[in-house]
Amino acid sequence: MQRDLQLSAAARAIYDACYPGEEWSPLSFDEAERYGTVHYRQAVDAALQARCVLADRAEQLELL
Repeated sequence: MQRDLQLSAAARAIYDACYPGEEWSPLSFDEAERYGTVHYRQAVDAALQARCVLADRAEQLELL
């Protein structure tokens, strides 16, 4: 992933919320990012989906 700081922060927040300890994922977010683990890819995908949903809501608010 090219460095998009907001996307990275969102992916980190999602990763930490979904994989809070070693029983869920033995790697920290930084390690998971480096190795491109499935957990990391899922967190990035969730962040991308969230960004789309949030952008749609922001556009709807602008129309009001």
